[in-house]
Formats: sequence, C-alpha cells, structure tokens
Amino acid sequence: MIDILLIEDEPDLGTLLTRYLQNKGFQVSWKQTVESALQEFAAASYRLVIIDIQLPDGDGFSLAQRIKADVPLQPMFFLTAVGGKENRKKGLEMGAFDYIEKPFEMDELMLKIVNVIRFSTVTGTTTQTKHNIYIGTILMDGKRLLLTYPNGEKKSMTLRETQIILYLLERKNELVPKKDLLLQFWGNTDYFNGKSLEVFISRIRKLLSADPTIGIESIYGAGYILNVGTS
Repeated sequence: MIDILLIEDEPDLGTLLTRYLQNKGFQVSWKQTVESALQEFAAASYRLVIIDIQLPDGDGFSLAQRIKADVPLQPMFFLTAVGGKENRKKGLEMGAFDYIEKPFEMDELMLKIVNVIRFSTVTGTTTQTKHNIYIGTILMDGKRLLLTYPNGEKKSMTLRETQIILYLLERKNELVPKKDLLLQFWGNTDYFNGKSLEVFISRIRKLLSADPTIGIESIYGAGYILNVGTS
C-alpha cells in the first residue's frame, strides 16, 4: 500500500509537496489530472488521497465522488485555493477529513497528514471496516455507510459520520472529550473545526433519533456522551 496519492496540477507546488513528503519518509504518487488520478487509484491502494479542486480536465469534488464510489472508506482531504464556507461544507459532507485552503503552513499540513494516516492505519479504513453493528435497535453497516431502522427504512451516512459514531460507540455511556474528537478527526482544536464537529454531532443525533434509547448528551465545556440503552 502506498501512503499518499497527491492530485495537484500546479507543477511547482506538486514538485515541492512530493519532495517534502518523500523527505519525511512517505511514499507519494503525484498526478496532475482527474483521468491520470483515477487510473493510478485503480492500480494501487492508498492510505490518503489529497485532492485539489481546480484541475485541467475536471473538478476535485467530482473526482472525490468517483473515488468514494469505488472505496467508500477511502481517507482523503482537499487542498485547494477554492475557498468559501459552502465549498468547505461540501467537502466535509462528502466525508473528507479536512478542507485546507491555500496558502497553508507546511508544518500544519504535515500534522494533518500524519493524523489521517495514523487513523487509517489503526482502524484499517482503507481495507476493512466494522459493519453490521447494532446501536440500540438501529443496524449500522459501516462498510456500506448505511443505517437500517426497525421499520426497514434505510439512510446513508458519510464516512466522517460513520467514523465518529464508531468512535463514540466504543466509548458508549462515557464522556468523550471534545478535544479528543477534534484531534482524532480534524488534527487540531481550532474554532472552525469545533463548529464543524458540532454540525456532525447534530446530524448524527438526527440519524439516531429513531430509537429513543439512544442519545448524544452534550456536556458544556467538556464533550459528549453517547448514551445507549437509556430512555
């Protein structure tokens, strides 16, 4: 398995990033187009995919969707000059670990890469995932990113939602510090990532609301508790 697939069409930045990451000990495959990236992705497995939005033969969002269609749990994040709240939200809703805007600090990027690769290595997200787990009366298929409710209704989840649920479920009925969630899934505890986490928690609450014995309790200034088995 190769560490990183980098999709970046700017030759200078692509060369700089590739050399920097290789000097840090990572195996890197650098591609500059959607088509070459898809061909490369089909030929090997990657711990992390880094995607630029503006590419000469397409856009990074469409590329990410095609990658996720093949490997739903593929860890990825966006590295782009395309800013804005809506674009960032779109990227995170697709299951990206992060949405990093250019210009960026190389050291901060490095920390985010290390966190994602460490997480994917520990959890095996690129090769296997926990699936068919019951949360109360709700069946979660982590492999297909799908919830099935007792009445047969099904709802899709994003990768990030699935991972946060699994993380909380492993610590059910216990306080999970907000800081731990931010470091685990975003790599830092800044204000904007804190707001992103709150959005994800809100969406997860809605996904699990079909079972009244399940609830995510917010402990002000501390974190969250996934309560399972209490009404």
